[in-house]
Amino acid sequence: MIKDLNIFDIKSEDEFNHLSLKVFNYQYLSVPIYKKFVDLLSINPNEISNYKDIPFLPIEFFKTHPVLDKNYNYKFYFQSSGTTSTHLSKHFIVNEQIYEQSILKSFTTFFGNPAEYIFLGLLPSYLERENSSLIYMVNYLMKLSNHKENNFYLHNFSELDQIIKKTEQENKKVILFGVSYALLDFVEAFPQKLEHTMVIETGGMKGRKEEITKEELLNELKNSFQTHKIYSEYSMTELLSQAYSLGQNIYECPSWMRILIRDIEDPFCYKNHEKTGAINIIDLANIHSCSFISTQDLGKTYSNNSFEVLGRIDNSDIRGCSLLVI
Repeated sequence: MIKDLNIFDIKSEDEFNHLSLKVFNYQYLSVPIYKKFVDLLSINPNEISNYKDIPFLPIEFFKTHPVLDKNYNYKFYFQSSGTTSTHLSKHFIVNEQIYEQSILKSFTTFFGNPAEYIFLGLLPSYLERENSSLIYMVNYLMKLSNHKENNFYLHNFSELDQIIKKTEQENKKVILFGVSYALLDFVEAFPQKLEHTMVIETGGMKGRKEEITKEELLNELKNSFQTHKIYSEYSMTELLSQAYSLGQNIYECPSWMRILIRDIEDPFCYKNHEKTGAINIIDLANIHSCSFISTQDLGKTYSNNSFEVLGRIDNSDIRGCSLLVI
């Protein structure tokens, strides 16, 4: 049974390949829109022996079709941010415990026990954006942490300023999650020097401020907060896993997630390491939707399986966490 796959304890490339093929064959039979997509490509699933040969579903299908395991009813869905209610991506969730396990395992891999941290959010509250996968993630980490200071402070910069000053004085471990433009707005209004607070930016400049490169953004945040590094989180509505950058805009994936870089002109051809192309993502936590997604993000990979996000393909839809507050 697909539910018996232990995707969160992958320890080798062979094991990742083996489980990827199992998930692919299950989703080919169980996710109708994915089966139709694979069949239209005239691909025989029985001939695929490596995860790099698995067909990747264009991410736009999450806007137009239910990408959902026909063997289950969904409990709720995550929805992408946008300025209208039409043509937004929906990711239907069958089992929220899979997402929560992915959140915890990934966070623990990169940062340790969430109970050790106070979590502050420069994000809308859960009640404001209950269909946001990002808000769900941060809210879940807050529940695991259970510190009294945990909260969302997008609409209350002054209280956030007071809490950070207090926790800094008390040498407490704090993580500040925030969309990029809100972090810039906050530190401009309340200059900070952070020694015990980690800043994790989650993207989100599109349509809010003058566009700057990711490197410029990280440098500006690093200088403004007077800290030695800014961390980043990379995920999206259509995923149930997160990659994290521990500085320098270089991301690392948990063991059940992979990044492949495809040629923009030929989606079945992959780029070598350090060559720019479009990002394909394998997220084995997406057991009941589609684990193999072709995105509109640009990036490059490195030999140690880390990767860099460089921007968006021209004329692709504007999307990003900054739209959460519109």
